[in-house]
Amino acid sequence: MTHRETALNLVRDRGIVRARDFTAAGIPLVYLRRLTEAGDIVRLRRGLYQHPERMGEDTDHDLAEAARIVPNGVVSLISALRHHGLTTQLPHAVWMTIPHKARTPHTPGLRLEIVRATCEVLASGVEFIRVEGVDVAIYGVAKTVADCFKHRRHVGEDVAVEALRDALQQRKTIASELMKYAVIDRVTARIEPYIKAVQ
Repeated sequence: MTHRETALNLVRDRGIVRARDFTAAGIPLVYLRRLTEAGDIVRLRRGLYQHPERMGEDTDHDLAEAARIVPNGVVSLISALRHHGLTTQLPHAVWMTIPHKARTPHTPGLRLEIVRATCEVLASGVEFIRVEGVDVAIYGVAKTVADCFKHRRHVGEDVAVEALRDALQQRKTIASELMKYAVIDRVTARIEPYIKAVQ
């Protein structure tokens, strides 16, 4: 198989590919320029490439880019609420939770809002969605709502309360699941009165 064929297969398989993924597959980086000039792949931003047929395929495109740029991050808060249909807000950035001691990602051209978490808080409630061929880690509904209460100073308490109410009324989660993540996030006392008010 030629370098060109290998590169195109890589882009088709992964959806959005970093330059280092091509290097790891043994493809000289000169092929990226050639493939981009030929229109076989599209350069999204420095070091990030996609197959042209997948451009604009999904409204969650920025989530796919963020997942490729920050592979140890999880889509969270306003971006996760938007994906789950629990807010009318349009996020001005992709909200991601990353490990507490991880280096802040440098993402020219893609705005990120970063929050940090440790071990259990970071790892619990993670689901995976497929966006433009990319597996994107994102928090589920109950964990996202609990996180909004935890980070209410960042997102606004009104956003957290609205998300909780809508999640329960639309039956996207149940009270016991919300309480499970409230315990993990240490926001039980703050969430409980709102759950009782909605039920």
